[in-house]
Amino acid sequence: MAPSTWKKRLMKFRQHHRRLVGVLLAILPLSLSIASPAARADTLSVAVAANLQFVFSTLQTTFEQKSGHRLQPSFNSSGRLATQIQLGAPFDVFLSADMGFPQQLYQAGFTTGAPVSYARGVLVLWSLKPLDLRQWQTSLSAPTVKRIAIANPTIAPYGREALRTLDFYGLRTALEPKLVYAESISQANQYIYSQAVDAGFTSKSVVLSAAMQGQGSWIEVPAAAYQPIAQGVVMTRYGEKTHPLAARQFHDFLLSPAAQAILARDGYLSP
Repeated sequence: MAPSTWKKRLMKFRQHHRRLVGVLLAILPLSLSIASPAARADTLSVAVAANLQFVFSTLQTTFEQKSGHRLQPSFNSSGRLATQIQLGAPFDVFLSADMGFPQQLYQAGFTTGAPVSYARGVLVLWSLKPLDLRQWQTSLSAPTVKRIAIANPTIAPYGREALRTLDFYGLRTALEPKLVYAESISQANQYIYSQAVDAGFTSKSVVLSAAMQGQGSWIEVPAAAYQPIAQGVVMTRYGEKTHPLAARQFHDFLLSPAAQAILARDGYLSP
């Protein structure tokens, strides 16, 4: 065969080879993404109000199973979490115990939109001491009750509404010397559970949780005594930049029937 013929065939082979490699390179990422969904999974950093500490584990498991993404929660009072976000903390989503703190973040430009309520909290009085909570106003005023736990009202919405309850019944002045202010509702729960205090105000979700159910006695505070505790969620600007799809998925998941059923089972009211 003539040398020119070999050269022509070699050139055609090389051209065909280049086209084949190009096609393979184009479809390889797609095939990998189809075969390995976990490769697209993100890990979201979520700021979570302390009242959600027990129910969040169920929400987390359900979301992770449905989406393939992972959640890394940080629990604290809503006010402290809002401050951390303002200072640059890398949270993708913020679950507050009220609408006020996320609304402030939205107005300051730290979120992608205004807060949306995902639940309404219920305030309860809880004690592991032998107190008659059916007559809780009288019981708290008795000299045998020396310490009453309440979350810091300036940074914890449940603490704020507990103080509002005491004002409603005209008890604040008399009970002020007995109040022990915790940094968050989680710390208030620790005071109550360890019996470092005689009683304390907390979220209904805490006393209904598997970890605390059946521990001591509790009673719901009449809803007329405090303002509704509408809890809000926002997606942060940081989340929009780093994990936009996953952060939006989790934000929307909280409003889904699956998440709402979990929240209702743990004592929250629908938003």
